[in-house]
Amino acid sequence: MSNVIKFERPPENKPPKPKKALSLTARRILIWAGIAAAFLLAWGYFTFFGAGATPA
Repeated sequence: MSNVIKFERPPENKPPKPKKALSLTARRILIWAGIAAAFLLAWGYFTFFGAGATPA
């Protein structure tokens, strides 16, 4: 038995892998698809639930 304290370095964490970025074309397609979806949702909302909707 020894009276010497062993100072050990903790294991080093590996850095996380960088996320794979989308290509410029894929990013543009996703942006335009999101914009189109927003317009379609707004149109559907005002068509079916908006102030101009007539009760069925």
